[in-house]
Amino acid sequence: MQLVNNMRSFFERHGFYVSSRFSDKLGIRAKNVRLFFIYLSFATFGAGFAIYLTLAFLLKFKDMIYAKRTSVFDL
Repeated sequence: MQLVNNMRSFFERHGFYVSSRFSDKLGIRAKNVRLFFIYLSFATFGAGFAIYLTLAFLLKFKDMIYAKRTSVFDL
């Protein structure tokens, strides 16, 4: 448990420093940079899930239209 707490505190201390340096270079608040990364993570998750659902639908649709026939006598 101690190891988990040490790792969490390490990433909390050094993880926010990245967004602070990035915001200093851009000249905006660090809060806005953090919010942007949070929104971006939700958007990319949603896009991946939408692509997954679309491909699943297309595969199901293909299976309904195209049936594999093993021989000529299956017609």
